[in-house]
Amino acid sequence: QVQLVESGGGLVQAGGSVRLSCAASGRTFSSYAMGWFRQAPGKEREFVAAITWSGSSTHYVDSVKGRFTISRDNVKNTVYLQMNSLRPEDTAVYYCAADRRSYSNRLYYIQDKYDYWGQGTQVTVSS
Repeated sequence: QVQLVESGGGLVQAGGSVRLSCAASGRTFSSYAMGWFRQAPGKEREFVAAITWSGSSTHYVDSVKGRFTISRDNVKNTVYLQMNSLRPEDTAVYYCAADRRSYSNRLYYIQDKYDYWGQGTQVTVSS
């Protein structure tokens, strides 16, 4: 079992930056691919970014490419989402998730492929 705890959300002005962190418990974190998802008010949860267990490969939804960067530190059992040039439409609750297929180099944007989820952290971007 892996527990995920997100942090780093808050209120930021458009054009600003925020870095989200997702701290994981358990010794198997380093073997899992990780993803970030978000859910805006009145909308379904959507994929944002994912990273392989080694950090060698990443994938992003088109709307955040060039602005967001996903990374991980397997020593600290933490995955990050650096968000730059934020826009009001980035306002959402952001969730991290773990895919427990150990050492898989496949990245998924489908929520059902992820086994563990955090509780979410709110990011609000004001115009």
